[in-house]
Amino acid sequence: MPVTLDVWAALMAGLIATIVLSILMIAKSSAGLMPRLNPIEDIVHVADHPTGMTLPLPFGWIGHFVLGTVVWGIIYAALQARLPGAPVVKGLIFGALAWLAMMIFFMPLAGHGLFALSLGLQATAATLVLHLIYGAVLGVAYAKAAHA
Repeated sequence: MPVTLDVWAALMAGLIATIVLSILMIAKSSAGLMPRLNPIEDIVHVADHPTGMTLPLPFGWIGHFVLGTVVWGIIYAALQARLPGAPVVKGLIFGALAWLAMMIFFMPLAGHGLFALSLGLQATAATLVLHLIYGAVLGVAYAKAAHA
């Protein structure tokens, strides 16, 4: 069975979910919770390594929105038909998978170790919660945008 990919719905859902995630990240930061957990600074840090130059913080936000909107949005659209359950459940599963990818690949590159353990278990759990929220919003928004 061929996978139908609604790119427009993927981008819209990815953008909506990334905006929700960003608001929660800003709220976390404004409340002073887990100040060492700053994915925006981590994106800049990871991008700095290969180039040897220091990028300004807005590049971290750009990277965050490109990843959340384009990369994860399109990957979700490609996989969602194979995920079980209602759109929110599909999104929760995808959010958990995206979190797992972040913990295994991105966090070590950012210098926090596997599963961000250098930041403590609270940071690991907080990123899981944020990814589950992102995924749930992504799943529901994609279903609405794609009229699925």
